[in-house]
Amino acid sequence: MDITAFIRELLFGHDCVIVPGFGGFIGNSSPSRIDNNSGTFYPPVKRISFNRNLTHNDGLLVGRISGSLEMTYSDSRNAVEKFVSDLRRRIEKGEKVVFDHIGSFYNNQEGSLQFEPDLNVNYYPDSYGLESFQCLPVEGYDVRSRIIKHADRDPVRQSAIRRNLWRAAVIIPLLSTLVFVSLKTDLLKSKVETSSLNPLVNAEFENNKKAIDADLNAEPVIVEDSAAPVKEEISSPEVIVPVRSESGKYTIITGSFRSEENAEKQIELLKADGFIPEISVAPNGFYRVNALRCSDITTARVKKDSISAKFPESWIMVNK
Repeated sequence: MDITAFIRELLFGHDCVIVPGFGGFIGNSSPSRIDNNSGTFYPPVKRISFNRNLTHNDGLLVGRISGSLEMTYSDSRNAVEKFVSDLRRRIEKGEKVVFDHIGSFYNNQEGSLQFEPDLNVNYYPDSYGLESFQCLPVEGYDVRSRIIKHADRDPVRQSAIRRNLWRAAVIIPLLSTLVFVSLKTDLLKSKVETSSLNPLVNAEFENNKKAIDADLNAEPVIVEDSAAPVKEEISSPEVIVPVRSESGKYTIITGSFRSEENAEKQIELLKADGFIPEISVAPNGFYRVNALRCSDITTARVKKDSISAKFPESWIMVNK
């Protein structure tokens, strides 16, 4: 079985994908950049390198194969081991093995494993649809020619300037005189008091003033509140009902850990979300965190998609 498609899928969302017994693919991200010499703009990119020392099984690749093909974990692991065995045999024969859109493997003259990445593929998700482009400076643009063109324009006519200065010399003194006269005299002030035109206004003002003075001099009246105190109802806190796992053929596993302490930490996170998880020991000695069990594959897939929002490494195991 060819597992390169699963490796490509995982490389878009993970920086390290390990093929147990063979090595690990590492994603190296680089920001966008500009080549000033060629005027080329490059988007952000994630290139793939290979580390042959990463051979341990972290459960990522095997778990994805098991969940996608509805295979047991042990069958998926056996399929990966068979793929690696065939891959090593082909490389030892001197064959150059190509992983589509990832790179190629071969042995050099000293018999050391070499990896050549495919530089035409960008595994950075945010750069989807972006390509490099070239923007060259505009040639033949001379700033001096524009300056000379502006200098060659016809000057403003002197007669128009003299006419505007004459108008300003007449209008400014006239405005200054009007402002000075209005400030020194009562020319702009109104001689009529509007409040004196209506005698009822003065009478109403005097009555309102007397009423206000009487209210200020009066002693304050204290009113006792004989109403019974209102007893506020305290709403009871919302009780989270734990999600009990069903007894079934399919188990949703949220993680596989080498350390039992790390598995216990994930157990606490699941309990906080209302699950009743449990720990089981895998044949390889890892500690699996079982979130819940389902009786049919449709329900298991729905539950797994819901849990994957918080635990993206979740996968479905078929119980024997």
